[in-house]
Amino acid sequence: MICAIYKSNKKPGMYLYITKKDDFSPVPEQLMQMFGKPTMVMVVNLAKRSLATVDVDKVKESLLNDGFFLQIPPPVENELESYKQRKKQQNDSTG
Repeated sequence: MICAIYKSNKKPGMYLYITKKDDFSPVPEQLMQMFGKPTMVMVVNLAKRSLATVDVDKVKESLLNDGFFLQIPPPVENELESYKQRKKQQNDSTG
């Protein structure tokens, strides 16, 4: 299965996979407005590769059922909260 991958100009780390290059007709208008202007990243054959951050089988299933797949970036970790939790754990284990 061949698909085209586009990145969002509004949402860093968000990618849109579609079955036909430059054919966004299966993608809901509201999603396209949120996504912004798509920038072509690459065309890939999903049968011959794995993907770094998403399950290729989920991508294929979504492309077959919906005509597109939206890859959403993982949530941003709050570094300050993580630091506080580590410090608390260190203090709890030493004191």
